[in-house]
Amino acid sequence: MNQTYTLSHTDAVKIVSAIQAELEKENKGAAVAVADEHGELLAFVRTDGCPLASIMIAMNKAFTAARERKESKAVGRASKEEGFPMTNFGDLRYVSWGGGVPIIYQGKVIGAVGVSGLPEEEDMVLARMGAGLIK
Repeated sequence: MNQTYTLSHTDAVKIVSAIQAELEKENKGAAVAVADEHGELLAFVRTDGCPLASIMIAMNKAFTAARERKESKAVGRASKEEGFPMTNFGDLRYVSWGGGVPIIYQGKVIGAVGVSGLPEEEDMVLARMGAGLIK
């Protein structure tokens, strides 16, 4: 028998709220998505000033990180280095940009955070901060 942990909606909202507070403190617009271990959306926020395309990208970054059990930037890097096109995953939700980070609890991926709308490095910092809230 295997014991599993599940990211709760309360946990997802905690992550979204923390990142939203950081964005609003700096008056920056972005989209923040938190997904379960399968990459399916649990919580989302789009702050004022967020580029419209960032909505879907944030969700896709979280999807990619959850499904592949690693940061979306690492998935993209491996795709380029190995000559494995992202379309080979068979799902157009896979993305190669940084800003998708898995949420790890007790050594297992229980979800992921995706942030989009800022420069890639800023997306990555915020997503890592959010994922780090679950211990």
